[in-house]
Amino acid sequence: MKAKISDTSRLRIGVDGEGVTTLVAFMLCPLACEYCLNPQTLSDSYPFKEYTPEELYMELRKDELYFLATGGGVTFGGGEPLLNHQFIKEFRNVCGDQWKINLETSLNVPSSFLETVIPVTDEYLIDIKDMNPAIYKSYTGKDNSPVIGNLRTLAERGLAGRCVIRIPLIHGYNTPEDVARSESEVVALGFDRIDKFEYDIDYAKRKRDLQNA
Repeated sequence: MKAKISDTSRLRIGVDGEGVTTLVAFMLCPLACEYCLNPQTLSDSYPFKEYTPEELYMELRKDELYFLATGGGVTFGGGEPLLNHQFIKEFRNVCGDQWKINLETSLNVPSSFLETVIPVTDEYLIDIKDMNPAIYKSYTGKDNSPVIGNLRTLAERGLAGRCVIRIPLIHGYNTPEDVARSESEVVALGFDRIDKFEYDIDYAKRKRDLQNA
């Protein structure tokens, strides 16, 4: 089993879960966001490396002392990490249970993908964009019913406390009032760890332009 990985970023503190983490960015994503922050993951035309779970573990274990000392570990992002749900499950088998495994995900995947990783995931960092279906589709090009269904699954499993729900204000797509409504909806589902922020469209445009240069 191999996965396509665009990059790994070491020694991250306080941005991808608790403790020191290494961010592992998978290739490919089901969404087509207007201002994608990681355009290099969207096509196989960009450089990437292929790893087995064992090969990735051997590369990341050089920071194991930091992971264990701080309660950190690996954050899988992308792209969409849940497209590689079986890889993540196998990686847990390889690395054992002392490292934390976090997921930065849109949750816009079949429910079976989420079910695969629930037993091996410590924390979820979930970017829902906006709970309004029309706003979500306008920005991502996709329907958000899988997102809502997967949020309900996590809440019903008693995992809401392990989730950070990210709700961006994206100028031209939603408003502060829309963000407030989205927050109310996810709180009603049982989530209380909410990260609201203003999306840096200019930064995203610069990254896209650099990739296309």
